[in-house]
Parts: sequence; structure tokens; C-alpha cells
Amino acid sequence: MPTKTEDLSSFLTKSLKDPSIFVNYGIINGEERKGTDGKTFAISEPSSKEVLANCADLSKNDIIEAINLAVTGFANFSSNTSAKQRGLILKEFFRLIIANSDDLAMILSLENGKTLAEASGEVNYAASFVSWFAEEAPRSYGDAIPSSYANTEVFTFKEPVGVCGIITPWNFPAAMITRKIAPALAAGCSVVIKPPRETPFSALALCKLAIKAGIPPDCFHVVPTTDREAASELAINEKVNKLSFTGSTGVGKMLTRLAAGTMKRVSMELGGNAPLIILEDADISKAVAGVMVCKFRSSGQTCVCANRILVHLDIKDRFIEALVDRVNALKLGRGIEGGTTQGPLVNAAAVKKVSEHVQDALSKGGVLHAGGKEQAHLNGFFYEPTVISEATTKMEVAHDETFGPLAAIFSFNSETEALELANATNYGLAGYFFSENIGRVMRVARKLHCGMVGVNTGLISAAESPFGGVKESGMGREGRKYGLQEYQNIKCVTIGNLQE
Repeated sequence: MPTKTEDLSSFLTKSLKDPSIFVNYGIINGEERKGTDGKTFAISEPSSKEVLANCADLSKNDIIEAINLAVTGFANFSSNTSAKQRGLILKEFFRLIIANSDDLAMILSLENGKTLAEASGEVNYAASFVSWFAEEAPRSYGDAIPSSYANTEVFTFKEPVGVCGIITPWNFPAAMITRKIAPALAAGCSVVIKPPRETPFSALALCKLAIKAGIPPDCFHVVPTTDREAASELAINEKVNKLSFTGSTGVGKMLTRLAAGTMKRVSMELGGNAPLIILEDADISKAVAGVMVCKFRSSGQTCVCANRILVHLDIKDRFIEALVDRVNALKLGRGIEGGTTQGPLVNAAAVKKVSEHVQDALSKGGVLHAGGKEQAHLNGFFYEPTVISEATTKMEVAHDETFGPLAAIFSFNSETEALELANATNYGLAGYFFSENIGRVMRVARKLHCGMVGVNTGLISAAESPFGGVKESGMGREGRKYGLQEYQNIKCVTIGNLQE
């Protein structure tokens, strides 16, 4: 822990095995890039509100330069490397991430606030995408198609889309980078990354490791900026062939409209309002464990968090009692402190939103069982893990993603009612349910309107699983073979007059 006279930046540098991995400037073509006239923005540690470091604030011109360099980088990378060679480079990138995992976790924990254990888990999760797509690169197959014309053959080939603009969120500052750039690089694309302003340092550290692994510097650029016009350039610029964004639905819609001007490919992983259904035949211990994972992981700041917990009336009281016992055992604190199980929220706005949802629920008949208060005495952006029952559709939490540690419990009487409540939303990213009846499992899984379903588990994200939603939760898939296809075009070749 830092001493009272030691600033966080000095503490971080001393804590790293390789201090060179931590940089606070942009990286364009492998070179240090500072903001015009030394312009910077401050990154605060959410656990203490103290400034961790200042980061270079780059401009629209820097983004444009990175895009132009990425055009050349793509042409060379896609032409001069085989899929197998790209796979080998990604394997080395994976090795370097694992070798530097302790340093990456420390950087991530301090800039994001999540516990060191969760940060370490995220680094390994981030590495898994690099490993997965290293293997997937040489397994990108085309097709030989029987032609309807005589003496003709039809083939398809998969080609990289080109320059990819990548815009990532703060809640998973390492994994959301690799989930996008690993398939892009495996396909032979180049990338220009606009990292989140709250957590840019993880992206910059990964960039250094990627270039060290052998990815050409003109194929991998990280441009931290607070200029929205600069970030929008990735959607507008005609030299960018693909845009991948993870964030809010509102921003995703705006970027999609901008991208339509050049008809570029887009992948959008947007907001959610995930239901978690606990049916009367559920194993309550499994259900409680599932809620703890998908509601309170990262202090509720994940896009697949259960936002609405729907519990059958017959088991509601037993479930609440068991859940409250687990929630009361959680320990709020600084992410890098031993014993901490719940870190802070990312900023004051996040605390305010959770507080508003709690107060709204209580004012409309909600019953408080645990938590319910901001923890200002801890100095950071802390809010107690909270459990509220008697939630109704008239409450804000029923329609608006809390993105914080509030477990709102709704009641239902039948499977039909539970599905109606679960599907009564414009979002469709993730959904969960618990049941010990295999017939019901298949039936309910099919009837939930979402892109991903967790059955008897709250943990659904992995490199081998396609990630993405339906309705206003976005378009496209990340992970599995589908993630690679997002960065490829299909070319059809017809060869005629093949006479003997």
C-alpha cells in the first residue's frame, strides 16, 4: 500500500516488476505521442479519488495520422503474413500477457478499482482471447460450391476487412481490448484503438506487449483522447473499414448512424437489462451462487449483470434469506487491499445512479434487506451491496440498467408470468434462469429473448462462447469462430469454361 507521503504513480511504478509496461502517452506507429501543447487528462483511482497519473490527451489529427498509418500497415500485414504466421505472433503475445500478468493486474486494479483478484482474473480472461484466435487464424475456411452451370466451379475465400476502429469501455479495460483486436489481427487487419478515458493504461500496456510480440507497429495504434470529435473519426473516416464498439446503447446508435455514411461494417455490444429467473424447482444454493457471480462481480459493473431477479413466490423468502447472508459477508475496500471482495464504482455518477435507483425503489414499496447506503467515509466511490425485494415494473430498476451493486427482487407465480416479465424490455443481451427440470430448461432457454442464456450458472463469458445480443443490445458476435468472421469479407470466385 502507498504511504501517506507517497503518490499513487510512484507506488504503482515501484510495485511493477517491469515499470516500462506502464506508460501515460499515446502509441502511434510504436512511438510515444504526447498531447498537443502537452495536453493531458487525469486518471483517478476510484478507491481513493486520488490522481493515479495524467494521460496524454491526443487530437483528431492524431487519430487521422494513426488511421493513415494503419492503411499501410494493413496492406503489408495482410499480404506478407500467412494465417499460420499471424497465429504464431498471437501465441507470443499471449505468452507475454501471461508473463506480465501481475503487472497488468496491478495497473488494471488501480485505474478501474476492481479487486486485485478480479483484475488478475480479467487479465487471464483477456489472454484467453489471444490464445483462442491464435489457434483460430489458420482455421478460417472457405467453401467449394457445386455450380449450377456446366464446366464451372465456385469457391469462396475469406479476406480481412482492412483498418478497424476499436472503441472500448472502462469496466473491462483489458478483456474488451483483446476480445476485439485478437480476431482482427488473426484475420490480417490493422487496428486503431480509442481506449476509455477512465482506464487508458491497460490498453497502452497491451499495445507495448503486442508490438514486442511481433505485431507491426503500423498495425497497432492506441490513441487516448477526451475529444468526442476525434473518437467519432473512427466512424466517419472512409479509410476505416470496420468499427467495433462496446458501450451504451445511445452512443452505439449514434456511432452506427455515423458509420452508415461510408457503409462500413459495424459490431455493437450495447446495454442490457438482464433478467435472472429462479423457478420453484430451482436449487436455491445454486441460484444464490449464480446471483453473487452475475450481480456483484465487479461491483455490479458488467454488461451481463442480472438487473432484475425474478423469484417464484413459493421460494422467495428462503432465497432472500440465503442471499442476504452472502451479501452481508462481502467486504468493501480498496481493490489492492487483502481481503477486499467489493471494490468501488468507477465515479461519482455511478454512485449517484445506484442511489437514485435504490431511493426510487424504496419510495414505491420496495423492502430493504441489506445495504442501501453510500459509503462516503471510505473516501472512494463506494456503495454498499444492496438487496431490495417487492420490486415492481413501476420502478426505474425495471427499465434502466443500474450498473451497480443493487439486487432488485421481483416476484412471480408461474413460468408464463416470469417469461413475460423477463422479455418486457427493449434489450436482449443476457438472461439467466435456474431450474432442475431438463424439459423446462430447454423450453425456457428457447423462450428468453436474448443473445446469451445462462442455465444454473451466472458465468457465461468465455473465448469459446459467442458473445452478443439482440434487439437494442446490439449486433454482431465476439468470441468463437463468429468473432473472427466479424473481421472478414467473403469473396466468391466463379471459374467458367473448364472444358476437358
